[in-house]
Order: sequence, then C-alpha cells, then structure tokens
Amino acid sequence: MPSSLELTTAALLFPAVSLLFLAYTNRFLVLAQLVRQLHGNNRVEVHDIVVRQIHNLKKRIGLMKTMQLLAVISFILCSLSLTLMYLRYVQSAHVAFGLSLFALTASLVVSLYEVWLSTGAIELELSDMER
Repeated sequence: MPSSLELTTAALLFPAVSLLFLAYTNRFLVLAQLVRQLHGNNRVEVHDIVVRQIHNLKKRIGLMKTMQLLAVISFILCSLSLTLMYLRYVQSAHVAFGLSLFALTASLVVSLYEVWLSTGAIELELSDMER
C-alpha cells in the first residue's frame, strides 16, 4: 500500500473515467444504431446471418451495461476516496481508491472483450459478403 495518498492522486482518476464514459456512450450509440438498422432491414426474412448478428448484438449490449456499471462504481469509489481523505480517514481512503482502480481495470477488461466481439461481428459481415 502506498505510504501517502493525496487528493491530487485520486483526482487524477476523474478525467480518465470521464473519457471512458464518453467512449462507452459512443460505442453504445453505434450499437443502438446497428440494432435499429437491423430491425428496419429485416422485417420480411430472417437469414442465418441476421440471427447470428442479433446474438452478437445482445451479448455486446450486455457487456456495455457491465462496462458502464463498473465505470460508475469506479467513479463513485474515487469520489468516496476523496471524501475520506478530506475527512482524514486515510486507511479507508486507500481501500476505496484501490477498489476504484480495480473497478476501472475490470471495466477496461470487459471493454476489451466487447471490442473483440465487435471485430467478430465485422468478420461475420465480411464472410456474408463473400458468399
């Protein structure tokens, strides 16, 4: 555990989490647009590739929820850490900050997996175009 945790150290996490929220929101908007486009284009026939796309999109939307939840938890814990430092509860502030970093890291890992699935969806589209 670090010997000292200052307000400025924990405050450094705020811009990072804010940027993550922006990136996650953009990814969510793209997913929503894809779902709407898929819904509009396939009202008559449902092909095998459409079923696979739907499965992929559902999984990615679930991951997006998890990513955002973990990022929010990270932000809340970071805020709690700052509050605890201000109130001079140093040990509790360290724990809250450590949990905040853990939640942020978990959010990034889930984000990496969602990007992996996203590229799989693109490969699915390409394989359909080759046929």
